[in-house]
Amino acid sequence: MNTMAEPLTEAISQQDVLDTMNLVHSEIEATVRGVKPRQVIELAAQLREAPRVFVAGAGRSGLALRMAAMRLMHLGLAVHVAGDATTPAIDEGDLLLVASGSGTTAGVVQSVRTAQRVGARIAAITTDPSSPIGSAAHVLVEVPAAGKTDHGSSITRQYSGSLFEQALFLITEIVFHTLWSADDATAQQLWQRHANLE
Repeated sequence: MNTMAEPLTEAISQQDVLDTMNLVHSEIEATVRGVKPRQVIELAAQLREAPRVFVAGAGRSGLALRMAAMRLMHLGLAVHVAGDATTPAIDEGDLLLVASGSGTTAGVVQSVRTAQRVGARIAAITTDPSSPIGSAAHVLVEVPAAGKTDHGSSITRQYSGSLFEQALFLITEIVFHTLWSADDATAQQLWQRHANLE
């Protein structure tokens, strides 16, 4: 950044910020509305039926999946994050939930291949159903967002994979709320599972 430029408070107006807020909001709304509800229902069903759920993602997508893992844990599901020191081996019948805008992220593809070898099921959230993770998925949620290297996209004016990652967070929140709505657990019961070693 150029430290000699005029102060940010003078270079950016309140209207600039409002315009950006409207841009981000409208892009997220359009993208999430473009997700097929049936795909969300299928993902929720697979998560609820799996004996154990493993999540794997890289970068910002991986961070969004960590948040999703916490919410699924609050519902009482057995959830593990790939790469954590205490994460056990995935096995036949388990569900691997992966997310990658491009569907080609190397570490995520490797996790999918490992899951395939042991007979685990795969759920994928991606912009590209024909990608390696999309093609391997038993359950797929397609997000109509631009890939992070699609810098000339007409879908978004935001940088890189921002729109996919924003939509990913909201989709996993929708899945969580869908599962919770189908359950009779109260918010207080979910709260009992919240971390108390913080």
